[in-house]
Amino acid sequence: MVSAGEKAIEQGFKMDEENDQSNQITTPIDKRDLVYELMGIIHIISSYAEFRRTQRKESRNLVRRMKLLLPLLEEIRDFEGKIPESGVQCLVKMKKAFHSAKKLLKTCHCGSKLYLALESEAVIRRFHSVYEKLSQTLDGMPYEELGISDEEKEQVELMIIQFKRSKKRIDTQDMELAMDLMVSLSTENDRNADSASIERLAKKLELHTVEDLKAEMISVKEVIKERRSHNAENTQRIVDLLDKLKKLAGMEETGPCDEPVMPKALEKSTSIAIPNEFLCPITLQIMADPVIISTGQTYERESIQQWLDSNHHTCPKTGETLTHLSLAPNFALRNLIEEWCLKNNFQLPAKETPMNPESPSAGSDEKLLSLIKDLSFSHLEVQRKAVTKIRMLSKENPEKRTLIANYGGIPPLVLLLSYPDSKIQEHAVTALLNLSIDESNKKLISRENAIPEIIEILQNGSVGAKENSAAALFSLSMLDENKVAIGSLNGIPPLIDLLKNGTIRGRKDAITALFNLCFNHANKSIAIQAGIVAPLLQLLEEKHLDMVDETLSILLILATHPEGRQVIGKLSFIETLVNLMKDGTPKNKECSVAVLFELSTYNSNLMLAALQYGVYEYLVEIGKEGTDRGQRKAKSILQLMTKTEQIPY
Repeated sequence: MVSAGEKAIEQGFKMDEENDQSNQITTPIDKRDLVYELMGIIHIISSYAEFRRTQRKESRNLVRRMKLLLPLLEEIRDFEGKIPESGVQCLVKMKKAFHSAKKLLKTCHCGSKLYLALESEAVIRRFHSVYEKLSQTLDGMPYEELGISDEEKEQVELMIIQFKRSKKRIDTQDMELAMDLMVSLSTENDRNADSASIERLAKKLELHTVEDLKAEMISVKEVIKERRSHNAENTQRIVDLLDKLKKLAGMEETGPCDEPVMPKALEKSTSIAIPNEFLCPITLQIMADPVIISTGQTYERESIQQWLDSNHHTCPKTGETLTHLSLAPNFALRNLIEEWCLKNNFQLPAKETPMNPESPSAGSDEKLLSLIKDLSFSHLEVQRKAVTKIRMLSKENPEKRTLIANYGGIPPLVLLLSYPDSKIQEHAVTALLNLSIDESNKKLISRENAIPEIIEILQNGSVGAKENSAAALFSLSMLDENKVAIGSLNGIPPLIDLLKNGTIRGRKDAITALFNLCFNHANKSIAIQAGIVAPLLQLLEEKHLDMVDETLSILLILATHPEGRQVIGKLSFIETLVNLMKDGTPKNKECSVAVLFELSTYNSNLMLAALQYGVYEYLVEIGKEGTDRGQRKAKSILQLMTKTEQIPY
């Protein structure tokens, strides 16, 4: 069933469209002006250099297809005869469809990234609505009366087929993104154990820098303003996630309605239109020191240098691999910017001088160095105090995480993992968990051979140490080579044991780690042979733990493996899936249908069993009113039933 939140979003889109189209021309229309307007919209959407990650593919496809309509519009523009009334009406309908597409693409270009990720299903419905409007408009166009060439008519016919196919296209869900959203939103206590998911979410949504988050704060504020009191629950989820991302980046917490620290370029743009070519593509701020990279693109020096320092070797705007990492000053553009600033009385933002993390100039850095030395001290109490303090520092401050690693704090922390003191072990593994939030630190921790010691604590440590060891393995397993290492070092069986016997927190840590590890094909087999399926099925029965979606997600991954299908495909499990389709949440139903489809594709007997449990009516209902992905999967199963003649009569 479509959620109230999604209905609110769709209603918002409809209101936007009504506002945009309230001044539609209804009296004599100059078809040439109308065609020029349509061509202008195509040029506007073609100028959008990039789109948000979650809708990037769909947005690019829509832009590409709309650009293919330019030759048709050019022929209509050049048509010298009288345009028939049916043609005028088609152009008016096309204008409405184009405005809908433009508004949607603008949202996907510069709207809130968190909003687009959390409400992706409602947004994809808007794409489908645009495709439907365009195909209907093109179907009704009087091509013969407009003198459209045969070549262009053939092109349009192909395009109509593309639009209709696009409306029915099945997306492959980003399982990692879905899991990270679930983990981030379900976290009740604020632990760094969950920061691994939040960190990956930040990178997937490109919200990991202060400038990214400042711009997102502005976008979220617009979402709050547009929604007002409608859909307050989903709005609060966006605000909560934004707060977690800000905390991860070391930003001060502010309320959702507080004035964010607005980038100067955006602040000024409310009254002064800054030329787009003056804005850095990374920060969207006006450039004070523009430089050119090997692809010919221009960026603010500080921003592109940070990009390169983060081990990126591609152009942020084009994605091309850089042939060299040299930066050349763009003197011509800088002169133009300075002239424009002088003319418009615009002050360029002052650049802060960053501290050099390599040189401990401040007293606090001296204290940090002293703490790292104390990790290797011979007295137990000194070590315990030092590792406790480093654990806290690494949790509270992203800059401290970098400094601890730069000052050589990781090797002594790894050595303390094997220290015969349970408190020191727990503090050390938690400090490494906190440090592993930074991508570069993951590699440093792995090189120090920490994974075997973390697995040992997972097997034999205290309750808190086991939980944080599981979370540390989850964080480290974001690197593909570590997925392999954890599996080969026998790290999966103790995670399954924690899944069986741990606290609620421990079980959640275990399932997220196992979920991530099972993306590696070999690890699926290891997990299945180690008995992962039984505790997962038990979790489906313990609904009070609120882990049904996570459990079904990992079962879906296991169902892609032959051994997994054999172990999972039992009648009792099929009955559980059918019951979830009957009584579960929309997300429960979506995940259950996806698992059933995966299993029944390889074993038609399981489909027969599901039919005996009454699945047909639930599939029909989900196919009509479920989530987008749930609808698609339900319809796929119904089609499979038709092919195998299993539809009940």
